[in-house]
This record gives sequence, structure tokens and C-alpha cells, in this order.
Amino acid sequence: MKPIKSLVLSLFVLIAFSACKQNEVKDTTPEFKVDFEKFTLDNGLQVILHVDRSDPVAAVALTAHVGSAREKEGRTGFAHLFEHLLFLESENLGKGGLDQMSARIGGSGANGSTSRDRTNYFQTVPKDALEKMIWAEADKLGYFINTVTEPVLAKEKQVVKNEKRERVDNQPYGHNSAVINSNLYPEGHPYSWEVIGSLEDLQNATLEDVKEFFRRWYVPNNVTLTIAGDIDVEQTKSWVKKYFDEIPKGEDIPKLEKQPVTLKSTKRLFYEDNFARAPRLTMAWPGVPEYHEDSYALSVLTNYLSNGKKAPLNKVLIDEEKLTDNVSFYQSNSELAGELMLSITAFDQTDLNTVASAIKNGLKDFELHGISEKDLNRIKAGQET
Repeated sequence: MKPIKSLVLSLFVLIAFSACKQNEVKDTTPEFKVDFEKFTLDNGLQVILHVDRSDPVAAVALTAHVGSAREKEGRTGFAHLFEHLLFLESENLGKGGLDQMSARIGGSGANGSTSRDRTNYFQTVPKDALEKMIWAEADKLGYFINTVTEPVLAKEKQVVKNEKRERVDNQPYGHNSAVINSNLYPEGHPYSWEVIGSLEDLQNATLEDVKEFFRRWYVPNNVTLTIAGDIDVEQTKSWVKKYFDEIPKGEDIPKLEKQPVTLKSTKRLFYEDNFARAPRLTMAWPGVPEYHEDSYALSVLTNYLSNGKKAPLNKVLIDEEKLTDNVSFYQSNSELAGELMLSITAFDQTDLNTVASAIKNGLKDFELHGISEKDLNRIKAGQET
């Protein structure tokens, strides 16, 4: 088996699919509803509370409305870096930080994640430890940044570098999204770089750069605190106000405008991946931002084309031409823009031009036959549940 395989990426202008207008059908699906209470402190902190008595625990999530899209070229990777830093000590939390404190009070699932648009930190604790966790979250937001020193920053930089090498640089198809995003989105677009950032930018980041980023974005008026579980709502409100009220409001955060993209022509790209053992073809189309009215139709479309034995793409690529054993087609919607992604990892020695032709045939099948009302209702029902 050859050690190097081809990774071919194709970026296309979004194809417009049309279908016949269906007869209106009365929707008898019961409305899905989650009761919650939402309020805002004077410093701008948004708080969401939800009561769930199923277990004697409470889930706590702190979400900062800052992801890689708020970074600047040459200063990428900061949002993800803070996902690591904020689990360390704060001024009053002490050594071991949130991880050790969560373990001491019987918590579980302490973790974080970073996306293009937000960074969140979450864990579940016994309900009698909720006040302690609210205090810890407030300490993290209001009294953390002064504990970040040159040695602390250097250590976490190395942690992130190792993570990138392990999860991206040394993984099959690890650079797939980087190649796509840098070509699907124009230079300077907030989604044209990767969430994890570049190692060069990370290495060049100074302590003052990092502190400036925190002071700009980790302020109460850019954060949402969500607490759900077996809670006393009024008592929880009292604790939130007690520990978060004293944190000063930051500068106003301007809302980013939507930045959907279009392509003037098809781009065809070829990338050699030393870790891949099978050829992969990925096609990407510009899509729509989250909650756009067309996002729901596109979700149905990608589902219908690729899920189930009768799906047009599965029928051609898997059953008829036997080029692969899996078809992945989905849309990804973010705050500013979105994309549709079709990815086929073909069997060894398969010519990817053959895969591209088979995809074209599968799409033609859909254009000819469309989608039945039965399949449409089936997919909608599945998404609603």
C-alpha cells in the first residue's frame, strides 16, 4: 500500500435545487417547549435558569461570545488558548484551578470547547455544591487574568502546540478543513483561518497580547451563564447576583454583520496527505448563516441525498458503483456564514474522477425525481425529534 494518497478538494458555487410545491398539510406535531427564565445583571451578564428535577444535580455552563472569528490575522488561536488557560488557577480558586475544585465537590464532566463564534466551559455538580461552582465561575471571569504569568503562558502554548500536532498535523486528513476554509472564504474573512490557529501566531503571542484579548472579550456583557437542574430558582438568582454583580462591565461589544460568501467559479484543489491511506474527495459549497430561513431546507436536502439505502448519492456511490462504504453530506451553519460539505473516502486505488462523476449522477437523479412528500415528512419528523 502506498504511503501517500491524494486528497482532492472541490469548491463549487452553491447549486440551487428546486422542488415542486407540495400541498399544504396541517401540522399536528405537538410543540416542543423547554421552560426557562432569563435575566440580565446590571453589568450585562446574561443568565438562563432551567429547572429539571430528574436528578439531584446542576449543570453549569459559562459561554463567552468570542471564538476564532473575533481574532485578527497574525493573532489567531487566542480563543482556543483561553479554553485551556481558564481551567487553571484564578486569584481565589488556587492551584489546580477548576478541575481540582470540581473533583473535590463531586463534580463531573468539566470541559470546554471553542468554535468560530463562542467559547464555553461546562460541568455538572451535586445540587448542594451549586453555590461553590457559581462562586468559582465568577472568580474565573473576574479574577483570573492576573494569575497568567510568562511561565504559565509558555506552558499552555506548548500544550496547544502538542494538541495541534496530535489532532491536526499528524492525523489523516487533518488539514482538510484548513485547505477548504482558506479557499472557500476570501482572505481576511473571519472563517478563513482555523479555530486552533497557527503555531507561528501562538509562538509570537506576548503576555500583554493575551491579557488584552481577555480584557476585551471576557467581560460580563459578552458572557452568558446557564444553570440547569434541580435548583431553587430564587436562591440561585441570589447566588449569581452575590458573586457576579461586583465584576465591572466591559466596553460595548459590537455585533458582527453577516458575511456570507459566493464563488465566481469552481476551484479544484489537490493536496497530498502523508498520513492518509485512502483517497478522499471533498466538495464544499457556500451556504447560509445559522437560523437563515434556507438552512432548514438545506438540512433536509443533505439528509435526503446521503442518509439511507435509497438516498440518491448512496445508491450510486455505494450500491451501484461500489466506490465507497460511506457518504457524508451535511451543512455547517455559523453566526456569520455557512457551508455545505460532501465528503467521500473512496476505496483504495479508486480514481477520484470516477467518484466525481458518480456524485454528478446522484445529483442528476435527484433533479429528475425530486423528493416525495412521504420522504420529506419523514426527514422533518426525524429532525424535530
